[in-house]
Amino acid sequence: MASTDLFGTQPAPDLWLVVVTAVAALTVTVPHPLWRVSRNAVTIAHEGGHGLIALLTGRRLDGIRLHSDTSGLTVSRGRPTGLGMVLTAAAGYTAPSLLGLGGAWLLAAHRITLLLWVATALLLAMLVMIRNAYGALTVVVTGTAFLLVSWLTEPDVQAAFAYSAVWFLLLGGVRPVFELQAKRRHGGAPDSDADQLSRLTHVPAVLWLFLFHAVSLCSLIGGGRWLLGL
Repeated sequence: MASTDLFGTQPAPDLWLVVVTAVAALTVTVPHPLWRVSRNAVTIAHEGGHGLIALLTGRRLDGIRLHSDTSGLTVSRGRPTGLGMVLTAAAGYTAPSLLGLGGAWLLAAHRITLLLWVATALLLAMLVMIRNAYGALTVVVTGTAFLLVSWLTEPDVQAAFAYSAVWFLLLGGVRPVFELQAKRRHGGAPDSDADQLSRLTHVPAVLWLFLFHAVSLCSLIGGGRWLLGL
């Protein structure tokens, strides 16, 4: 692919396609049976967020594991306290929504091809740090889908795929925070990211949950406006 194709702009899809992709993303996010499968993609973004921020803050990333129950684990080494650890812990629940917001910004700028290739590159980089078979399979399948769409499909198909993926990140970034809130209300998830952040900062976990909600909902609103051209 020529660099002009990668960094150039592509025609914006019709509004009806943007709306259809939003409905499709909502369809695999709301019903629980479909969410149990599609949530794996959100887990990739969640754990990838932990891993990326760990590296950017100077921590040593030992590996990432993705599990079939859609949970995940990112292990990094470094100071057990401090800003780097706080940012790493806070990155998980905010990563899907912020990635979706960044994707919406690229799509609003008509950079469909660039978005697909950036996503492929991020998945490839994450694959290097995966430390279990199921996690590797999940990332390979997801990355292959982006790669094949980028190389083999027509612009309309690429646009539909890209918009669906971004809508899914924006919508799928909202539900896990509500799920975590429900678990904590019933005494579950004592070692959740919010509870770890509370122990690190002495700020109540409920305020970290509020931050996660604010990021996910604001990203959905802002990203949605960009995607719809408002």
